Amino acid sequence: MNPSRHIKGVCIDYTHDGKGVVKHEGLPIFVPYLLMGEEAEILITNNRGKYAEGKITKRLTTSPQRVTPPCQYYEVCGGCQLQHLSYQEQLKMKKMRVAEVLRRMGDYNGKVDDIIPSDKPLHYRNKVQFPFGHDERGNLIAGLYQQGSHRIIDIDECLIENTEADQIVRLVKKLCIEHHIEAYDQKYRQGFIRHVMVRKGIVTNQLMVVLVTGKINFPERQIFVDALLKAFPNIRTIVQNINPEFTDVVLGYREHILFGDGYIEDELSGLKFKIAAKSFFQVNPFQTEKLYNRALSIANLTPTDVVLDAYSGVGTITLLAAKQAKHVTGVEIVRDAVLNAIENAKLNEIRNVSFIEADAAPYLVERAAKGKTYDVLFVDPPRNGCDEAFLKSVKVIKPKRFVYISCEPSSLARDIKYLSDTYEVKYVQPVDMFSQTYHVETVVLLALK
Repeated sequence: MNPSRHIKGVCIDYTHDGKGVVKHEGLPIFVPYLLMGEEAEILITNNRGKYAEGKITKRLTTSPQRVTPPCQYYEVCGGCQLQHLSYQEQLKMKKMRVAEVLRRMGDYNGKVDDIIPSDKPLHYRNKVQFPFGHDERGNLIAGLYQQGSHRIIDIDECLIENTEADQIVRLVKKLCIEHHIEAYDQKYRQGFIRHVMVRKGIVTNQLMVVLVTGKINFPERQIFVDALLKAFPNIRTIVQNINPEFTDVVLGYREHILFGDGYIEDELSGLKFKIAAKSFFQVNPFQTEKLYNRALSIANLTPTDVVLDAYSGVGTITLLAAKQAKHVTGVEIVRDAVLNAIENAKLNEIRNVSFIEADAAPYLVERAAKGKTYDVLFVDPPRNGCDEAFLKSVKVIKPKRFVYISCEPSSLARDIKYLSDTYEVKYVQPVDMFSQTYHVETVVLLALK
């Protein structure tokens, strides 16, 4: 099939990231914004051999599940992929994706529970990161990256982000324009402002503002601090993070606290948490409580259980599990998160916990070599899942119950398959943590065979 060819087809499936799938002469064609059952005229834009990519030139039929996207930037911004699909159908798609990936890649053909829906499918994110740049005319812009590119879409409001965070980004942008502060160009090491990150404590209403800059010298810092505090009295801290590196990583290693203590506090399931700029804390607090409650419920903890929480962040699961177990050890590689976790244990007067600053995989390898055992293991790893050394050590230590929280079904399926000679999947529960996007969180219980 040649590129730029027009075809007509009906959507029969979805890709992992929510594109419609049309088959033409046996070749699957991936088409953004096309829904199951819809027929369309399609322009083939790229033929990649095993599949092709296309775009709708004319939609001939309309699915009853199609809705008008509420966001004006939806089809140019890369933040969301499913706003054109009704929320109930989004949930069905995500459950189907989890079940299909686990079956195809994990050899799991058992039951997948209905996905836990969100009561707040818009404005749910408590953490916002907006890159700054310049448009073709040299004007300062701030927003989100266009799908599959590094082109910044200048936006005023993101419908999945916290509203106050959007307002703070707009104010920082206005201040930069007024004081002739340019966006940082990492290639030429020119300019200054690189990103603005905002975190909000949903229960406490506290705000953190992180100004990520390419250079240290910030003569206008007091002007920015005064303006931000005047407009948003609930700001608890303002941090300058310095990141001059040529990288896609948002935060650098150096920080200057411009106001406050460098952290905010929030509450989850009755516990208080201190959260620093670099700390991992789930971005959807409304769903996090549901997710963790389900994870703890299926772990079936007892007062005699010794528990390990790998990738423990600021200690959320560690401290929640400590309420029900004999002792819980949290392992986390980010030093700031470990320090926060220790503070969080003191803050909540929880003493049957330990926090270790270490990479989870080598730590578990070391514990396995020393003959250490655990009754229950919790993991909440990054998107690429657990590495083989970690999983190999799990087979040595053999915790009775293994609760795996995953934000990527494919790495979850791969890890389940690797463990299948030692562990049996007992329970699979998807959770809608990231409404309007194709991402889905899943919590799985594995039991020792």
